Amino acid sequence: MIKIGLDTDGGDFAPDANIQAALGLSDEIKSGNLQIVLFGNQQNSHDLIEREGGNPSLFTFVDCGDPIGMGENPVKSFVSKKNSSIVKGFLALVKGEIDSFCSTGNTGAMLVGAMQIVKTIPGIIRPCISSVLPQADGSYSIILDVGANADCKPDVLYQFAILGSIYSKSVHKVERPRVALLNIGEEDEKGNLLTKAAFNQLKECRNIHFTGNIEGSDLFSSAADVIVTDGFTGNVVLKQAEAFHTLTTQRNIEDPFFDRFNYEEYGGTPILGVNSNVLIGHGKSSAAAVKKMLKLAAQVSKVNLPSKISEVFNNYE
Repeated sequence: MIKIGLDTDGGDFAPDANIQAALGLSDEIKSGNLQIVLFGNQQNSHDLIEREGGNPSLFTFVDCGDPIGMGENPVKSFVSKKNSSIVKGFLALVKGEIDSFCSTGNTGAMLVGAMQIVKTIPGIIRPCISSVLPQADGSYSIILDVGANADCKPDVLYQFAILGSIYSKSVHKVERPRVALLNIGEEDEKGNLLTKAAFNQLKECRNIHFTGNIEGSDLFSSAADVIVTDGFTGNVVLKQAEAFHTLTTQRNIEDPFFDRFNYEEYGGTPILGVNSNVLIGHGKSSAAAVKKMLKLAAQVSKVNLPSKISEVFNNYE
């Protein structure tokens, strides 16, 4: 049985969206394949489940107080709010009481917990956050990093490429993921000091199928399965992709391709490179988005992603 922890206090629409998402997986829970542990105000969660017509006995509750707000300082809050849902969720994760921990709350606090409590897999310089980019042929590509590391060195991008390749193969079931480096030109010699140095390292990497540079104009052309960049650039790309959906909606343009740019289609993403399964979602996530994050958490837990990453990094040069 997969056990997923959910921060019911996290996100702009908490706890309603989170409870509704959990209720949406009632059938999976009843089948005995899934258990959801709710971290938050137990009485509020219990009452909301009953109000929605659900059965509280399907869930496990961990009573928490003093939630970490979206705008609070991540480090200070993590230290001072020991009774918060995020802190208790991470403690349960490292004790093995849950297989994954999910939250749409304070992203900084989730990163602090991942680094300070769960810890980085040995050999990894910096964990990162990936996201999904829809492709013209109907598939999806992974882009990483998208915000955890604004400044990177070449060897960090080198590791992002390996992390992305493992994730693509394990979760997206791409047999031999094509890995590309986001750059200002396709030619080998193009780029700034960072991308030039990273390119030279990536072309020698035996753990990935590196196909070279990719330009911004090819981000959605199915040219790569994994797109590597620093967190600053990746976050700009991610926000631009989200803006496509917003603009088409505002202009009443109906297009199935641009509908796939809606962040709610993906729910959340794991923090890659830490010793357990930590997933973060958009602060504005609806119940539908949170439900998809929970499903991804179950999928990531089943394939035991951190162990696959650890195995590779224990054996690569």
